Amino acid sequence: MSARHLETGEKGERAAEDYLRAHGYRVVERNWRCRSGELDLICDQGGTIVFVEVKTRTNGAMADPCGAVNRAKKARLSRAAGEYLTIHDAWGRPCRFDMVSVLNGTNGDAPDIEHLENAFELTHSGLGACPWQPW
Repeated sequence: MSARHLETGEKGERAAEDYLRAHGYRVVERNWRCRSGELDLICDQGGTIVFVEVKTRTNGAMADPCGAVNRAKKARLSRAAGEYLTIHDAWGRPCRFDMVSVLNGTNGDAPDIEHLENAFELTHSGLGACPWQPW
């Protein structure tokens, strides 16, 4: 990946983190990595674990940021979230997947941020017939 691409993503994640904190979320982890992948932000909102996928685009980019989360990406996020819940012994806690779309402005303008709570649901972790959450 190019340095510019990484810089754009980093800027978007910072903007998303600031936005979520301003809306009452407590950011617990940022760029949490495991063998299954990476979770951009892991937050706590009133006792609910919120796994947040952040997609950032530069103003004028052709692709919709939310359209970048396809079925394969959702399966990777699910596996990573499962690892997080296992490592932190948190399978008993409610959790969900949110999406934050950041469209960076030009000339230093503030980014446009769209937050989709419960952006997608998973019924299986992608590991056979194992349910996403056991409750």
